[in-house]
Amino acid sequence: MYTGKVEKPCCLCDDPEIHRRIDFPPRLIQRLRHSEAVAWRDVVGEVSIHFCESDWEMVRELVLETGLSPLPRCNVARASFDLRADFEAFTGRTREKPDQQPIEERFWRESQRVLAGDTEYPPSDRKLVQAHVVTQALRELEAPVARPANSEPTRD
Repeated sequence: MYTGKVEKPCCLCDDPEIHRRIDFPPRLIQRLRHSEAVAWRDVVGEVSIHFCESDWEMVRELVLETGLSPLPRCNVARASFDLRADFEAFTGRTREKPDQQPIEERFWRESQRVLAGDTEYPPSDRKLVQAHVVTQALRELEAPVARPANSEPTRD
């Protein structure tokens, strides 16, 4: 039975006691371990991955101090997201293929705002980690929102 997006165990060690999560647009699923079986274009809404307390400390250091991404080490089976097919089976109606552009634009804008320090309050470590991960991965995947205005589009 379809239950919607749920909180999953730590995407690194499978510990059910989670401490933090980061969210990102569906395109970034491609960066997760074992992601080849997931049709990221059929994901509805954002994707979340969760971390236990000890792994969160490692992720925070990895991202904020060394500039590396935890995504390739995170198992896609531990990511939380809704697939269009699951929603359709639950509701009995067909939905249009999700347009991923608005969610990518929202995550890109928010990430750029956080990294520029353009926030009302100082951003938390979680917000900073999420902003770095989103920005780096969208650039690596050459997402349209991450391309400079004068660059040529590539096929994905």
